[in-house]
Amino acid sequence: MSDTRRRVKVYTLNEERQWEDRGTGHVCCSEAASLTVTGEADGSVLLESRISPDTAYQKQQDTLIVWSEAENCDLALSFQEKAGCDEIWEKICQVQGKDPSVEITQDPVDESEEERFEDTPESGHLLELPPCEPERLEELAELVTSVLPSPVRREKLALALLSSGYIRKLLQLFRASEEADDRRGLQQLYQIVRGLLFLNKATLFEVMFSDDCIMDVVGCLEYEPALLQPKSHREFLTKTARFREVIPITDSELRQKIHQTYRVQYIQDIILPTQSVFEDNFLSTLSSFIFFNKVEIVSMLQEDEKFLTEVFAQLTDEATEDSKRRELVNFFKEFCAFSQTLQPQNRDAFFKTLANLGILPALEIVMGMEDVQVKAAATDIFSYLVEFSPSMVREFVMQEPQQADDVKLKRIVSTDSTLSLLTQKSEFLSFFYKYCMHVLTAPLLANTAEEDPDLTEGAAKVNPVCPDNFQTAQLLALILELLTFCVEHHSYHIKSYIMTRDLLRRVLTLMNSRHSFLALCALRFMRRIIGLKDEYYNRYIVKGNLFEPVINALLDNGTRYNLLNSAIIELFEFIRVEDIKSLIAHIVDNFTTALESIEYVQTFKGLKGRYEQEKERQSRGFSRYRRDARSFEEDEDTWLNEDEEEEDVADAGLDKCKSDYGTFMESEKVKESQDKENQAKRKFSFCHSAGAANTANGSRPPPSASSSRAAAPPSGQTARVRHAPHSRPHDSCVGRGIHNNACVQC
Repeated sequence: MSDTRRRVKVYTLNEERQWEDRGTGHVCCSEAASLTVTGEADGSVLLESRISPDTAYQKQQDTLIVWSEAENCDLALSFQEKAGCDEIWEKICQVQGKDPSVEITQDPVDESEEERFEDTPESGHLLELPPCEPERLEELAELVTSVLPSPVRREKLALALLSSGYIRKLLQLFRASEEADDRRGLQQLYQIVRGLLFLNKATLFEVMFSDDCIMDVVGCLEYEPALLQPKSHREFLTKTARFREVIPITDSELRQKIHQTYRVQYIQDIILPTQSVFEDNFLSTLSSFIFFNKVEIVSMLQEDEKFLTEVFAQLTDEATEDSKRRELVNFFKEFCAFSQTLQPQNRDAFFKTLANLGILPALEIVMGMEDVQVKAAATDIFSYLVEFSPSMVREFVMQEPQQADDVKLKRIVSTDSTLSLLTQKSEFLSFFYKYCMHVLTAPLLANTAEEDPDLTEGAAKVNPVCPDNFQTAQLLALILELLTFCVEHHSYHIKSYIMTRDLLRRVLTLMNSRHSFLALCALRFMRRIIGLKDEYYNRYIVKGNLFEPVINALLDNGTRYNLLNSAIIELFEFIRVEDIKSLIAHIVDNFTTALESIEYVQTFKGLKGRYEQEKERQSRGFSRYRRDARSFEEDEDTWLNEDEEEEDVADAGLDKCKSDYGTFMESEKVKESQDKENQAKRKFSFCHSAGAANTANGSRPPPSASSSRAAAPPSGQTARVRHAPHSRPHDSCVGRGIHNNACVQC
């Protein structure tokens, strides 16, 4: 056998049945069929174990090998890589003559020929249990702990406990010990009951979680030996946690099942300690017990049409009190959460039942309430419905759209589920962009503003609207995520929306946010647009000088190496690699001075090299710009004019948002119309040196004292871009990628 070494952690199981880390090293399998782990810190031997032909080795979770070498010596190797685990597993299987595809090398029943009959559960030989008396609790605790490593012995103990009614005797002893304040006996009962749960037997759970036993089981688990004072789990379950019946449940079996499921879930999530990676399988049956209980609850509620009909009737009744409606909505939320445990076929039937009963009209009413908790719960329910059937929700939204008021659209569309609704390019998209998009973008428009175009050159740069409120920043980030999705999937509709509203400029003001995640969302939006390599988008970016806020953010970031820095560099690297000529020409023409000091990457030198190569091709008459830029402009004007009607509808929709965003939106609309008039007159440059000095020969002069201020200093200080008025360049010059200053008229 080869001595391939693999990095592993060595674990041993201690007396408290907890896995202890014995160190990290490298494992090898010698020719003598021995596993040896050498510590990586000092070279000491952490483990030396001969592979026995009769030992049951078990492979778990692709990177674990677990086995027992003696009655009380359980070992485990946790591999860093799956490949290493597979290789050692193959060697173990080779020694034992087993197929490596198995997960356990030995059948636990075949321990030995002498013990075969004794260890067969069906043989009738049960474990002998000590009498259920206070002085024998320690012996019983040791017995329960000792059988846990062996599946066969666990099975035999479970049979013994059930055949003699032992569990109920133990719980009677618990009540007596608690009355006598026998702290040691109570702590031993904790160990015993915890061990019984780890036997992982559904037949035991049926007894332990029955109505007459479950609270005593919870009581035993309050007396953990490591605690100075017992916990108060029973007090919480009986006094603090209250079961509310929003509609009286007449089925006693259903009510009992709901109580049981809640309490067992509490035991699993709150009382029992977090299990290690090696003990996940010990409570798998407990998880299954909870799962099937939830399935049964959902099925029983679904079959009770009278109950659900009454719930819907009260939910939509205007006379229902707000507190009652809140309880009804929370009930439906939990009901839908339970439904996620159903099999796909049963889950579909469940949601079809809700749809037939009118869940969507009911949610429309509920979403109009002012209660934040009710809205949040209704949104969660709506998300479940969208996940189940986006088409059903789309059909509901589009019913009589001419009569649909803006409030309804706000309730249904302004949720995280919108992303799922927009995955199909259909009639719904036209409806959505005409009636709904302005609702989604209203917070973005209300929280972003452009700089005052009337600011003089020497005036301070102002950005008064960039949101620093964390909650607002989160909202804008979600909106940008949606818009980024739209850019990728809705080419025509979103392009028209962005370009007619100069939306990218508004988004890029968020590059100044102190919340880095929001700045990255804004950058991601622009990156997705550029990734389309659409010349209409490229011309829009060039004409609006929209790289300016991105480069300002790069310079302000200084020498810090962080995610923002990497994302911006990747944006420009994409432009260089994809050789997007119109953008390369614009970047080199306008920002070379500001970027020339960035030398830790070759991206900007590469952009300049691409630019010079293209200029050389043009001078030789081999330019790849075959299409006259004027044709792009004519096509663009024609294309955008087709959407004037849609724009008017959306602009009108913005007026309806005044109640939510105050008088700011009214002034914002006036400002937007002024911006459209001034957009053609507004052009920013990075330095005053980009003026007439370059018009003679089209070349850039050596950096002057003033122009050198634009470059990011090596010391880590940042230099903001200086703005100077600049006349609007000829579109034909921009379209052909020609340096603005190379044209005398520009």
